[in-house]
Amino acid sequence: MDATLAPVFAIWLALGIDVLFGEPPARLHPVVWMGRYLGWAGRHAAPPIGAVPAERFKPFMTATLAWWAGAAIVVTAAWAVATCAAQVHSVAAVLLVAVALKPLLAWRMLRDEVLAVEAALDVSLDAGRAQLARLVSRDVSALSESEVRESAIESLAENLNDSVVAPVFWFVLLGLPGAALYRYANTADAMWGYPGERNGRDWQWAGKWAARVDDGLSWVPARITALLLALVAWRWPRGLQREARRTPSPNSGWPMAAMALLLDVRLGKPGTYVLNAAGRAPVAGDAQRAATCAARVVGVLAIFAAALMLAF
Repeated sequence: MDATLAPVFAIWLALGIDVLFGEPPARLHPVVWMGRYLGWAGRHAAPPIGAVPAERFKPFMTATLAWWAGAAIVVTAAWAVATCAAQVHSVAAVLLVAVALKPLLAWRMLRDEVLAVEAALDVSLDAGRAQLARLVSRDVSALSESEVRESAIESLAENLNDSVVAPVFWFVLLGLPGAALYRYANTADAMWGYPGERNGRDWQWAGKWAARVDDGLSWVPARITALLLALVAWRWPRGLQREARRTPSPNSGWPMAAMALLLDVRLGKPGTYVLNAAGRAPVAGDAQRAATCAARVVGVLAIFAAALMLAF
């Protein structure tokens, strides 16, 4: 096998493993390991609420240094795997890189969790809320049935970027270390990137570095995700830029707004933003439509990634 084909087959094999088998056990999952480190470091970096009023420098620097320490470990481990792969037969290299790349992608789990929310809503609203709580960090206790669906579809669109498009994007650019660094940064943002209190700790300054790095690494992939959604729908979502800017995040609004406009549904977070306000409320079946669009994006992404790696 030509060495230039190895990364292409590695992406396809990683996506194939994901679709067929889903996530590896937690004890073997690199993202779980990242989360454990970040949880431990975060308890030392973020001060308890009210501990030292208005303290900024210490939590910011402590968390930033802890972020870089974790990033160094993640990138070094990914580089070591990539280096080993370069020393073995091309077939073994493809297998090794694919097995290492797979945990950095999570399409099947994302799809299954979103569709499980709709299945739970068929049982009861409370069941739907409980299932949604597995996907989102917001308070779901007062959400209506349509708001539960909105949140599930939003999560699908946002995490289509975070869990699939962005890791593949960075893999194409920087190989396995790039994909691993992105997944680490995204996990750090999910755990640390809060503007205030969470779990009794103040993340106002401790989470700033993690949030800004994730914003930077996700900027291009988020817009690519929106473009891919438009491509698989065979139409441009008019007003995409305007709607995308309604969210506090500089990135998540792009895939969410694209999904809202292409499905012609209203999506929003109560009290924070509404996307495509003129759209209808999501109904049963819209989650499946969203999942079908996302699945097509994953397929087209694999083709485009292969084409780019072969071209350059």
